[in-house]
Amino acid sequence: MEIGGAMFFTDYAMPAGEFAAALEARGFGSIWAPEHSHIPTSRQSPFPPGGELPKEYYECMDPFVSLTLAAGATKTLKLGTGICLVTQRDPIQTAKLVASIDQVSQGRFLFGVGNGWNAEEMADHGTDFATRHKLARERIEAMKLIWTQTKAEYHGDFVNFPEMMAWPKPVQKPHPPIIVGGAFPYGARRAIRYGDGWIPHASRKEYGDVLEFLPRFHQMAAEGRRDIASLPVSVWGAPEDSARLNQLRDAGVARVIITFKSAPAAELLSKMDRWAELIRKLNQ
Repeated sequence: MEIGGAMFFTDYAMPAGEFAAALEARGFGSIWAPEHSHIPTSRQSPFPPGGELPKEYYECMDPFVSLTLAAGATKTLKLGTGICLVTQRDPIQTAKLVASIDQVSQGRFLFGVGNGWNAEEMADHGTDFATRHKLARERIEAMKLIWTQTKAEYHGDFVNFPEMMAWPKPVQKPHPPIIVGGAFPYGARRAIRYGDGWIPHASRKEYGDVLEFLPRFHQMAAEGRRDIASLPVSVWGAPEDSARLNQLRDAGVARVIITFKSAPAAELLSKMDRWAELIRKLNQ
């Protein structure tokens, strides 16, 4: 089982290239960059975990910029958006971003996607919160065509363009893995429908224990005629506990993603070192 590291990259945090190199040197398998374009000051949408919204949510850099720096500073580390808000991004331009970073990283990109929770943020992008799930699906379907076809066209209710050509194409074929974030069961259903993996959130109590609903996810995949091997599970969040990590590994979880606070290197390296020891034990 792989361990990944995530952080909201800000102008006061450890730079993305240094963060990525430190992760790779300690045996981490991937780096993940979250995304919020902005946070409206109205704050009508409640923060899912409750309480005040952390300031890094409105201070974070664009994930593709951070991950490009990470790509240049590493050799093998996977580079993931965790997650990219496709409901707030133009699909043609995003398809080019994904293909470009997959090219410059020589095929190391993981396209983590999600549909979002902040209705006001989406509204500023012209997205209707009520129809965001269908919008996301159409945009992902359209991007798949752009990545895989010489001449692509798409005609849906929300995404519509005539025959067009766009390069570069991704290094990974047919395209980088689309790893769908979201709670059980709805996020799981979306992953089965159009994803190449699923990211459930394990650090929020209201979502339940991933070990309890993982068997149901496998059953849903079989009912959807999806090979479970084509839908690896990346769990977001886990304690610094070898026993729990072993449980997740033995249950078939492919990856656990740990979140680091947005802080300078001096405040992060000790936690990285502790996780490096857990990674060593996990791989024994």
